[in-house]
Amino acid sequence: MTFDVRVGGPADGVPVLLLHGFPEHAGMWDGVVDLLPEHRTIAPDQRGYSPGARPAGVEAYRVTELVADAVGILDALGVGAAHVVGHDWGAVVGWQLAGRHPERVRSLTAVSVPHPAAHAAAMRTDPEQREMSRYIAVFREPGAEERLLADDARRLRRMFGPLPRAEEFVRPLTEPGALTAALNWYRAMASRDQVGPVAVPTTYVWGTEDVAVSRRAAESCADHVTGDFTFVELPGVDHWVPEREPAAVAAAALTRMAGAPGGP
Repeated sequence: MTFDVRVGGPADGVPVLLLHGFPEHAGMWDGVVDLLPEHRTIAPDQRGYSPGARPAGVEAYRVTELVADAVGILDALGVGAAHVVGHDWGAVVGWQLAGRHPERVRSLTAVSVPHPAAHAAAMRTDPEQREMSRYIAVFREPGAEERLLADDARRLRRMFGPLPRAEEFVRPLTEPGALTAALNWYRAMASRDQVGPVAVPTTYVWGTEDVAVSRRAAESCADHVTGDFTFVELPGVDHWVPEREPAAVAAAALTRMAGAPGGP
């Protein structure tokens, strides 16, 4: 498969792998990348979002495949280990990458979505999180893409609220097969893909107005990190943290990188 990857900064800079979430692409990191000029930033359009990496079938989007893509991209660029920053589904891939391949992750900065086990526990015990997660079942339904794209993608556009660059993210998903591939990340979710505690130095960033992640899920994230851990709470910020508060995300990532073994 061929991935579209935005690589920036000096060739000899410390590598930072930036993983986007649904329903965006690597362009979501532009504001954060601008604040990391001394680092070698690596921001791929992930599986299904890159036209050259859009396999058919739900099983092709299991989290093990998504993690393998991240490892493969690092390999292709000659990067042994990188600092990892992920948002939404990109955070899920980051958690999984740190848990399964800690030797490839110098530090992790996860934005919005907590450790998968924290999220799963909140789904079982927290009514607020169960209500917030109802959209997942909708996304997994057959025909979800048709509903999201109907009326000039009205429902898909509404997900972004007043985000200024919404059109930039919606347009690629109207291409044939693109939204199906993106939704297949949800359809391929399986309990067998659970990951254990993460030992790499980790920062978790959460906006208090996130409509998809409850406070209980966010605060219990610490229970699933055995390495150095920092929780950054952003009052009044919604789910689209990297676009709303790129300086806060960059600051959290830079602080985490500086405190990781080997420095920034």
